[in-house]
Amino acid sequence: MSSQRASERANMPTGANKILDERTIEFDNRNLLKLLRKGMRVLDVGCGSGAITHDIAKRIAPAGFASGIDISEELINIAKEKYTDVKNISFYKGDIYNYQPTEKFQLISSARVLQWLDHPKEALVTMKSLLTDDGTISILDYNHEKIEWVPHIPETMHYFYSAFLEWRKDAGFDNAIADHLQQMFAEIGLKNIIVENQFEKTDRSEKDFARKASIWSTVAETRGKQLVKDNYITDLQRTNAITAYNDWIRQEGQSMQMYLLSVTGRLS
Repeated sequence: MSSQRASERANMPTGANKILDERTIEFDNRNLLKLLRKGMRVLDVGCGSGAITHDIAKRIAPAGFASGIDISEELINIAKEKYTDVKNISFYKGDIYNYQPTEKFQLISSARVLQWLDHPKEALVTMKSLLTDDGTISILDYNHEKIEWVPHIPETMHYFYSAFLEWRKDAGFDNAIADHLQQMFAEIGLKNIIVENQFEKTDRSEKDFARKASIWSTVAETRGKQLVKDNYITDLQRTNAITAYNDWIRQEGQSMQMYLLSVTGRLS
C-alpha cells in the first residue's frame, strides 16, 4: 500500500492539469502507437485529465474500449466532463494497487506515473495480474537525475530542482526509475522486454522552445508550493527560481533534454 506521505506528495496540485491537457499520443506517448489495435481493451494508469486516454480510445474504436484510472478526484471529474460523449471510454477514481476491474486488458499503459509511486514494483505486479494471456505492459518514465540544460540554469532554479528531487526521494519516489524499469519487468516475469529512448529535447530553434522549457516554471508554481509547505524551500526561494528561470528561457537558454525511456514487456 502507498504511504500517506507518498500519496500526499503525488497528488496533482490544483491547476497543474494544464500540462496534462496539452499532451497528445503522437508527441507524448508515441511508444504506444505501434501497440494499439482496433478492438483492444486498454487501461491507462494515471490517466490524469484524460487527454491520452481519449487518443487511445479513438485508435481502438469502435469495438475497442479504453479505461483510465487516477487517484485524483479532481482530474477524473475533469476527464468525465470533457469526454462525456465518447462512448468507448470510462474513467475511474482509484489506486492501482487495489484496482479490481471486471475484465482484463490486452494493453496496460502508464506514462510518467511510476515516478510518483513509492512501491512501483508492486504496481507492476498488479498490472500484470490485469493482463489477458497475450497482454502487454508499456511504461514511459523519467530519470530526473539525467536532465540536461544548456547552458547551466540559474543557481536559484538549480537549488529548487535539487530540493524537488530531495522532496521526492524522502517520500520514497525513485528519481531514476526509467533506468530501473527493465530489471523490474524481468523480476516480475515479463518477457520480450524492449527499452527505447524517448528523450524529450527542445532547443531555441524550435518555435515552442519557451513553452516546453517552461515546464519547470510550472512545476515551481504548482509543486513548489508543496515544497514550501513541507519546509524544503522558502516561498521567496521558489519565486526567485521562477523569475530567474524565465529570464534564462528568454535570454540565454539554448536547450533542455529530459531523459525518458519507454519499456515494454509481454506476459507471454
